[in-house]
Amino acid sequence: MKLFITGFTQVFLVAMNTYLISKAMIIPVPVFVVGFLISFVWTFNVQKIAISNNAQRVVYSMGAASGAVSGLLISLTFWK
Repeated sequence: MKLFITGFTQVFLVAMNTYLISKAMIIPVPVFVVGFLISFVWTFNVQKIAISNNAQRVVYSMGAASGAVSGLLISLTFWK
């Protein structure tokens, strides 16, 4: 479950940041904050996934895929 959540969180943030950047936000604070969080979460993910097996990699990847869809949907909802 932890691998799913960390994969989800990182790609959720990437999807949000991609959307924010594409909208060329006038005030770049959200882009900065989300960019920081992406890198911060990534530092934990590298450590966890580097010593994982294939089943754990699939779980992490499922979390990442779910995070991509959720990040896009949340971005569309809050930053139209």
